[in-house]
Amino acid sequence: MSVPVVRVVRGREDASLRPVVVSRRPLFFTAGADEGLDRSAHVRAASGLAWATVKGTPALVLAQDDTSHLALVDPWPSVPEVRAIALDHEVSGRRVFEARLGNKKHKLDLEACVPVTFDGAEHLLVVGSGSLPVRERFVLVDPEGHARILPAPALYATLRDDTRFSGSELNLEGAACMGAQLLLFQRGNGAARGEIPPVDAVARLSATALLQHLLAGGPTPVLEAITRYVLGEIGGVRLTFTDATALDDRVAFLAGAEASPDAIEDGVVAGVAFGVMSRYGDEVRWARLREHDGPPYLGKAEGLAPRTPGVDDGRFWAVVDRDDPDAPAELLELAT
Repeated sequence: MSVPVVRVVRGREDASLRPVVVSRRPLFFTAGADEGLDRSAHVRAASGLAWATVKGTPALVLAQDDTSHLALVDPWPSVPEVRAIALDHEVSGRRVFEARLGNKKHKLDLEACVPVTFDGAEHLLVVGSGSLPVRERFVLVDPEGHARILPAPALYATLRDDTRFSGSELNLEGAACMGAQLLLFQRGNGAARGEIPPVDAVARLSATALLQHLLAGGPTPVLEAITRYVLGEIGGVRLTFTDATALDDRVAFLAGAEASPDAIEDGVVAGVAFGVMSRYGDEVRWARLREHDGPPYLGKAEGLAPRTPGVDDGRFWAVVDRDDPDAPAELLELAT
């Protein structure tokens, strides 16, 4: 089997991009808290975002990285309507995982959402970060809103073992589909391991092969291409991928300049970039995200989706992890 050639692409700051936050709204579940399902009244730790049609209705599906619930958001009302899908992952009766409960390392750490086609219908694939063994899982959501947790240790081992992609610490944070290819985005916010540095990279593999592996015991998908990225810096802190979404013929992404000590712990955010890369990933441009009145935006933006499904008009939804278990995640509208 041939080994893919690894390219290194440098991002460039582009003054023609002017991404701004148009609006920001806190996210609360319309039905409130559910103690029986260990669900808070607010959406927590938002980390991934994508459009999906669930029970015939388009919704933004939002991954929460510290709780076993997905959120389904109707963003159009002034107060967004938010429903929940409970996932079959409990540890000692808890579906919430955080440092103060002493169970943070038991979370699924779901970090990205991407639409995929399976059995002729569009499903949604939610991606675990892979930063610990419990996080080596995908979640597949069908058009009726049923969610299955699918362990994938062999694939994650492939991703981790190829340090040209994973660098010092595997930490998947974004995913996008371009045609038949699934793009997995590695975030290089980890700590160096000996002489191996943290890296940002994109691996391309067959979406069909991945689904056959997850659902029918097919062979582990091979990595068809790997591209490493040196995105740039804000305030002396490296920019690292936090999410991505496929458009007509390009990929939009978010990157955070977060001073993290490793791929598990959080850090101070020096800034956020919105960027675009060409279809094949050989050109990358970005600009610093700003508030609508000019100052740099300093929230932890981690999820990205087009404002309208299938429309590439420079408008997006993004979600923000507040790094506070008692504070609601925020839905941002971006203009670029």
